[in-house]
Amino acid sequence: MLLTISMFMYFLLGYIFGSIPFGLILTAKSNLGDIRKIGSGNIGATNVLRTGNKTLAAATLLLDCGKSAVAIYIFVHILRIDPDFTSYYDSNTKIALLFVGLGSIIGHCFPIWLKFKGGKGVATALGVFLAAVPYAGLAACAAWIITAKITKTSSLSALVAVGIAPIVTLFIYGAGPAGICALITLLVWIRHKDNIKRLLKGEEPKIGAGKKDKEEAQVESVSK
Repeated sequence: MLLTISMFMYFLLGYIFGSIPFGLILTAKSNLGDIRKIGSGNIGATNVLRTGNKTLAAATLLLDCGKSAVAIYIFVHILRIDPDFTSYYDSNTKIALLFVGLGSIIGHCFPIWLKFKGGKGVATALGVFLAAVPYAGLAACAAWIITAKITKTSSLSALVAVGIAPIVTLFIYGAGPAGICALITLLVWIRHKDNIKRLLKGEEPKIGAGKKDKEEAQVESVSK
């Protein structure tokens, strides 16, 4: 019972941090308008880039990635490891860390402050993987870069990147952590359902297809 309550608190911690809409805040503070009424209406860095402010888009990317990592950092270093867990490297601890991360991603995708209309969660997921299961996080980054170089399709690169994380996690950290990673991957894939439809139809834009696409490709998908 106590463990169940603890896990809920970990999830809530992640959700609170994940639900901070940095894209919306930064564009509003910079007098660029409501990002929800610009472009795709997404609150992530790709849509922020459509305002023409590359610096602001990069800041949104880093903050969306970092907010999940900060939530995990707080769990590890401020709240300390729960007595039910032995160390940062323990499988049960990894599950708890990823549960915090899952809360962050859900918070980003469905922020209560924005009537549950948020981003797609890739940057936030990347922050989770790097902070909780770093080898899987590095593998995801490498997968994104390699896939982008080969296919020139940013959304496909993101889908492959988050898809590789549970596999690497399974072999290095075990089945429990891999299961939570799989949930994260599934959520991100669901949020990319429109991209997947375009990929299947061969209609998804390529990286560098035009001047605008070239600018957006630098933060496409991993910045949502």
